[in-house]
Amino acid sequence: MRTGRRSPVRISASLPRWLLLPALLGAVFVILPLVAIVARVNWSEFGSLISSESSRAALWLSLQTSSASMIICVLLGVPLAFALARTSFPGQDLLRSVVLLPLVLPPVVGGIALLYTYGRLGLLGRYLEAFGLSISFTTTAVVLAQTFVSLPYLVVSLEGTLRTTGERYEQIAMTLGARPSTTLWRVSLPLVLPGLVSAAILAFARSLGEFGATITFAGSLQGVTRTLPLEIYLQRETDPDAAVALSLLLVVIAIAVIGLVRGWQGRRGGAL
Repeated sequence: MRTGRRSPVRISASLPRWLLLPALLGAVFVILPLVAIVARVNWSEFGSLISSESSRAALWLSLQTSSASMIICVLLGVPLAFALARTSFPGQDLLRSVVLLPLVLPPVVGGIALLYTYGRLGLLGRYLEAFGLSISFTTTAVVLAQTFVSLPYLVVSLEGTLRTTGERYEQIAMTLGARPSTTLWRVSLPLVLPGLVSAAILAFARSLGEFGATITFAGSLQGVTRTLPLEIYLQRETDPDAAVALSLLLVVIAIAVIGLVRGWQGRRGGAL
């Protein structure tokens, strides 16, 4: 018996066909600049452009600080997302708005806010200086800047996942005698684990691309605070070919990170 091969293209019957045109334009709007970068790269010298000492130092620093920032985002953002999704209290909407504020603030404003908080004369910095702790213009400042701009991404993503999963299984566990902490570790977190991983990777990717808050609060010291976005900005003034090559490298890393989490989600979905 002969069977026809199914077409890989599927369009929902409820989708208006005219909507596909602006969708295509939106995709082209995002893809075209990336194509322009690829077309502009000096491929004959690509290897040497991305392997200079300053480039390697910037990339390694970015990976280190972004990983540290992601860990802090998980440690602080998971409790915050649970508190917003599983509690109700006066001023909750205001708290959510404040937590998500870095999403809409210009990063340089976040950098100034951090500088006047942790800087030598800042709100907390003056007391830290008394104990010999200086944060601004250090690698720690880079991590704080990245965490400040990335934390809302994890919180808003994970809170949405928590509200989607609901509290049914948690309530069942409680009725069976599980303590709140046991319910959290054995029921709640496993249920939202795919969403948590996605949120953490999103925070990592945002940290990796952070520029404005970092240069304002941490400066640009090679090997100390000069992350890959800052290196790209500096190279743009002195060596445009290197700037383009490093930009493509950053794009490739971002695509690889997104592809990794999408593939992980696909395997988890298949297992379920």
